[in-house]
Amino acid sequence: MRTLYVSDLDGTLLRSDETISNSTKEIINQFIDNGGYFSYATARSIFTAKKVTREIHTKCPVIVYNGSFLVDPVNGNRLLSIFFDSDVYNLLDDLFRNGIYPIVYAYIDGKEKFSYIPKLCTEGMKRFLKSREGDVRINEVETCEQLKIGDIFYIACIDDSERLVSLYEKYKGKYHCVYQKDFYTNDPWLEIMPLQASKSNAIKQLQNYLKCDRLIVFGNGVNDIDMFQIANESYAVENACDELKQYATEIIHSNDDDGVAKWLNERE
Repeated sequence: MRTLYVSDLDGTLLRSDETISNSTKEIINQFIDNGGYFSYATARSIFTAKKVTREIHTKCPVIVYNGSFLVDPVNGNRLLSIFFDSDVYNLLDDLFRNGIYPIVYAYIDGKEKFSYIPKLCTEGMKRFLKSREGDVRINEVETCEQLKIGDIFYIACIDDSERLVSLYEKYKGKYHCVYQKDFYTNDPWLEIMPLQASKSNAIKQLQNYLKCDRLIVFGNGVNDIDMFQIANESYAVENACDELKQYATEIIHSNDDDGVAKWLNERE
């Protein structure tokens, strides 16, 4: 029986300073070298995910943008891509009417970009964008119509929690919506993706691709709930949110205490 192991990154595999400890690197790389199937599923892009996992030598495809893409980490090829259909323009217009001017991720002329209107950025957006200074995907625009350009796959709203919760309730049945506080800044985020885009759906594709019969997952946030629901075993780090812990097989050590690596070292 072949088992796939999938970990979230921020708040789970990564410590609170956005790094991976030497101990975790050593244990996971040894696990991979011994034939283990280890991947990750994250809300990050492949660009920022590769930066923080560059010393983890996984050869398995990885899941980014909460399941919008399944990507080969070696050559960057997308094995699964899920984009919005034309109804996304109505969604964006509704966000604009509600005073929400999001960061919109799309492929524009064949290149991945994230677009935003600088003069309409919230303080939370500014904090996020500062963390992405120098990113080749940056695309500053001037109008709402320009936010609609390209093949759109992911929308990030960073704004007032009350407004975001209201929009989450409105759209959670039509799109895959994730509302949570950012692990590092505590800013409220509402992430909106096509309904079919989820960690669980991407993991199912990955299991088929690798011919893995069993699934073990690790996580900390509400965006990990759907993959916990399909796993044979699911482990929440000690610092995980209460909503996720109720789905966990067991609670393990925190992200800052190398919870995932310690579990692998002790159990596998």
